[in-house]
Amino acid sequence: MSRWVPKRSLTETDAILCAPGAIHEVETRLVSGRLLRVYKNLWPTLRDFWLAAVQQYSQKTYIVFEEQRFTYQDVHDQATKLACIFKHKYNIHKAFPPGDRVAVCSKNCPEYLIAFWACHLIGAISVLVNAWLPLEPLQHCIAHTGCKLLLLDDERADRLQPFLTTSAQEAGTHGFLLLNSIEGKGNCRTMESLDSVLHQFRGSAILETSHNIMPEDNATIMFTSGKFRYLCAVSDFGIPQGTTGLPKGVLSSHRQFLTNVLNVLTGSWRAALRRGDDLPPLQSGTPQKGALIAVPLFHVTGTTSYMMMATMSGMKIVLARKWHAEEAARLIKAENITITGGVPTMVSDIIESSIVGYPLEGLLFGGSPAPPSLVPRAQNAFPTAIMIQGYGMTETNSIAVSVCHVLLPCFINQGNLKIAGEDYIARPTSTGLPCPVNEVKIVLENVSLPPGALGEVWLYVIDVRDYENKRQISNFSRGPNVMKGYWNDNVATDKTITVDGWIKTGDLGYVDEEGFLYIKDRMKDIIIRGGENVDSVSVENALYADPRVLEAAVVGVPDDRLGELVAAVVSVKPEFHGRVTEAALIETAQKRLPKFATPVMIIVQEEALGKFPIGMTVTKSD
Repeated sequence: MSRWVPKRSLTETDAILCAPGAIHEVETRLVSGRLLRVYKNLWPTLRDFWLAAVQQYSQKTYIVFEEQRFTYQDVHDQATKLACIFKHKYNIHKAFPPGDRVAVCSKNCPEYLIAFWACHLIGAISVLVNAWLPLEPLQHCIAHTGCKLLLLDDERADRLQPFLTTSAQEAGTHGFLLLNSIEGKGNCRTMESLDSVLHQFRGSAILETSHNIMPEDNATIMFTSGKFRYLCAVSDFGIPQGTTGLPKGVLSSHRQFLTNVLNVLTGSWRAALRRGDDLPPLQSGTPQKGALIAVPLFHVTGTTSYMMMATMSGMKIVLARKWHAEEAARLIKAENITITGGVPTMVSDIIESSIVGYPLEGLLFGGSPAPPSLVPRAQNAFPTAIMIQGYGMTETNSIAVSVCHVLLPCFINQGNLKIAGEDYIARPTSTGLPCPVNEVKIVLENVSLPPGALGEVWLYVIDVRDYENKRQISNFSRGPNVMKGYWNDNVATDKTITVDGWIKTGDLGYVDEEGFLYIKDRMKDIIIRGGENVDSVSVENALYADPRVLEAAVVGVPDDRLGELVAAVVSVKPEFHGRVTEAALIETAQKRLPKFATPVMIIVQEEALGKFPIGMTVTKSD
């Protein structure tokens, strides 16, 4: 195959993408004391974003969940009523600074999104808690954020009930609502249900015209261990960093959260422009298209990327209670779903399902590294689909770097056969270009490096791009989508974000001469199993609960389906040599860790573990 020559250069492409009047038009603005390159036409607040969507798509279907169907107007009516209940029954207001907080801790359901939009109609901060966490970190997230109101599904209500009557109230939580209680599951009978509160509401469900919400006001808190999620092949080498393992609350403003809505579009729109096409339409068209969301809404992939993208374009959101490939295949056919995806595990399952060959338009990879063989397999299964991958983290509100992969020929422009996604074909290991408002630097020992050199990736969003000093050592980033900081944790914030706004990713990478980013390794000791971040220190601490353990080192081992599996090496105290088994240690870990974080293999040895010269345990899994 001859070398592909793009119809437009990268400079020409971004000139069209960010042209005056375009949705991606950019301007330089002083934001919280920093001059940042921002999207000029971005919605000011989440309230404005939602009201615009309701006005434009009011009678279109918004949510499909099993037998339930809601239009945009249906959800808005319920969210408006709930917002009034928040305000008048629970005394929740914008209350800036820092803002009243409402936590949602639940599996995916329609009430989740109703509660989310209710928060933002009155300027409250939505706190999205990882419902899959074990009890101790789950309690930490709730107590740490001091929410006035907590909304729970049945399962979380049962698990947390003793905590709710003591520690949660001591932290300032005095209101509790039970979601989807109609299912009749669980044993919690004392908690008021959301359904009954909405049914009993007799007030006027009319909100004031303005709540004086500003773009830089606090908007969301989502939880992370502070480690990156990205979509490219990396080695299985990690160095412990001494983190406590407890989740951190990522606080973002309305501008920071909303910036990702436009970042999500950049990969596919740049690909179209590079092919010589016009910019794609923003709306989903007729018949209405659907997006299947099986990724949890408490993850940035589920909410900041999938949900917000679908809402912006007037798509219907099809929620799945849990992931089953054949049920997903049924929904894709029944609901005209054109976009789906998730963590690589889900993509792997769907390309083995009965839906193979269906004309999907988009297949998104997110949440964890994709095995090198997965994208070509997905290409063969869904030849019409655009494969989109990105690089980002909870701290950047999802995507900061993205690239669009259309790997097979597709018919466009009066039936002419063209190859799309050639930027991917030319750079199959790249995670793409920075989004228009983001910048990447490569740093080693506090020195910015030139193209091709390996270092830590730093991310930033500013008014100009300077590609001269990027190199592969440390990845640094900054931009209007970078978080304000970790909630009530200035020490961790200062370690992660520089004084001029660069965020240190902890990943090793480099950029090429054209600015494409390549990730080579991870500096942070994190394992990503099927989209779930597993903090190695937390697993090691669980193993140390056995008093017979002298040393423990946890590593990720490659897995074709899940990306990585958790494994450990343990040395035993001399007095217990020959008396500690792998099964016993796994049983100890199971009592303290969620299933996804429990080691699948533990090597027990009597000799001490290897050390680096500075005293850290060697964790390379050869």
